[in-house]
Amino acid sequence: MPIRDILQLGHPVLRQIAQPVPDPTAPTVAALVTDLTDTVAHWRETTGYGRAIAAPQIGELQRVVLLRLPGQPVWPFINPSIVAYSPEKTVVWDACLSFLSIFMQVERYEWIMVRYQDLAGQWHETYAGREDDLAELLQHEIDHLDGILSIDRIVDIKTLCSREEFERQYRADSPYGRS
Repeated sequence: MPIRDILQLGHPVLRQIAQPVPDPTAPTVAALVTDLTDTVAHWRETTGYGRAIAAPQIGELQRVVLLRLPGQPVWPFINPSIVAYSPEKTVVWDACLSFLSIFMQVERYEWIMVRYQDLAGQWHETYAGREDDLAELLQHEIDHLDGILSIDRIVDIKTLCSREEFERQYRADSPYGRS
């Protein structure tokens, strides 16, 4: 399948709410997952960034998220929702393929429980914590499904920095420093 263009900050689709997928087993959903897989793989190869992507980022207003963690199989989440979360929050560095030139610190729950469907339509629940920074990553991607961007969650405007400055000062100690 083709590598799709990623919509960039300011594109109105990024602020829209994605619609539930009525039939996760539909061939169009499998094709969308393939496009998301190919697109995020391309970005990872060409920029060094890209662990996950949400369908709205390629212009598809469907509730589909794809994780592509290093050394693990791709993990599609169809109709994901956060069903529980920790009382504690943490501040983490965040960036986005839709505006990869800027980084910022955001506040996220330390752990979450996510309910989602797989491509066979089966429902699952998974715990996402600090391991692989899964809690932060899933919160970021599920936000995309609701038209929320990480810049909406910035804790302090003074943490906003360029990609170059982030790489110089902070990348080694962040999830982006682990490949």
